Amino acid sequence: MTEQTPQSSTLHKALNRAAAGAIVAILAAVVLAADQFTKHLALTNLPYQQPVAVWGDALQFYLTRNPGAAFSLLEGQTWIFTVVMSIAALVIVFLTVTRVRSRVWAIVLGLLLGGILGNLADRVLREPGFFVGQVVDFINTPWMWPGMNPAIYNVADMFIVTMMIGVALLVLIGRRLDGTRERGASVRRAEADTDAAIAPATSEPEH
Repeated sequence: MTEQTPQSSTLHKALNRAAAGAIVAILAAVVLAADQFTKHLALTNLPYQQPVAVWGDALQFYLTRNPGAAFSLLEGQTWIFTVVMSIAALVIVFLTVTRVRSRVWAIVLGLLLGGILGNLADRVLREPGFFVGQVVDFINTPWMWPGMNPAIYNVADMFIVTMMIGVALLVLIGRRLDGTRERGASVRRAEADTDAAIAPATSEPEH
């Protein structure tokens, strides 16, 4: 009986292009819908820039509009973030079509794409106009930033931040987009030395 190599096992479990694309598209659509729906509820039910206690100081709702980045940085340069988010979304779509065959990468990139599209929709469709729209933020957790100006965020922001951490972790552990895992140079050298040591013992003697 032949043993299945790690490479063949990885290839056997890899996703095809259609499956990877479906996972990314479905998760992105779910996150986008959740983000826009919660923003609609916030705009409909919350007073503007007035704190609403949900769970003491641990969680508050505070409806506001953000024309800049986190902490309202670069408020007058909204179009820059629209361009950056558009490029990021296109990169994820390109990677999904051409390279992503890993289930975990498809999940992470799908959730990340949904978060990007959630805020991008605000930049494109909301006031004051196309490409310079203000992002709707309404979640405040003051305990996360003691002694600092609180950062107000939304559902899309949560997925963007957590999935960027996920991307960093996948890169650190050497998980490639196709599902294979990159091994460290020391491991490769050790395997090469082992193969070199075994080769003379397993070779057939000459007659």
